[in-house]
Amino acid sequence: MTLTKSKYYFEALDNYPYSLPDCLEALNYALSYDPEDADSLCLMGRIYSEMLDDYEKAKLYFEEAMQCDVTNLNTPKYYIKCLLDNEDFQEAEKLISYSLKIKGIDRSTLWFYRALLSEMRGSLPNALKFLTEAEKFCFTPQSLDFMKNRKKFIKSKMPKKSKNRKETK
Repeated sequence: MTLTKSKYYFEALDNYPYSLPDCLEALNYALSYDPEDADSLCLMGRIYSEMLDDYEKAKLYFEEAMQCDVTNLNTPKYYIKCLLDNEDFQEAEKLISYSLKIKGIDRSTLWFYRALLSEMRGSLPNALKFLTEAEKFCFTPQSLDFMKNRKKFIKSKMPKKSKNRKETK
């Protein structure tokens, strides 16, 4: 059964996001073979979150995926993005804290999401601090450039410090 499930899961993943009907058909097959497959549930959550903007339905799939496999490396990053898009900030913060403890997870992405959360809350200095933390876990030039550009963007949003000039008489 595992081989069959994997075949359908990978077929669904291959069709996402370009051919949603084919993706959903393969995903439904995958879930019919193993309704507790965290990766398939996560992909279904992504469809609802990223393509249909149905965050509540997506959250149900992500929660189920987390319950099926709490150490899955894929689910947290997509679930956190869904929570941020839905402005569920406290839930996102808790999931980020939990996910940072998962061995092998992409910490750079998690710290980026923590920075994004701070930015969405209006705390730009904290966002910069978290992006600096994210940079420590960047292991490709592209990801490091992305973090540096994001820091520049956040700095551009910060109010400029006015220089107090004393008028001379």
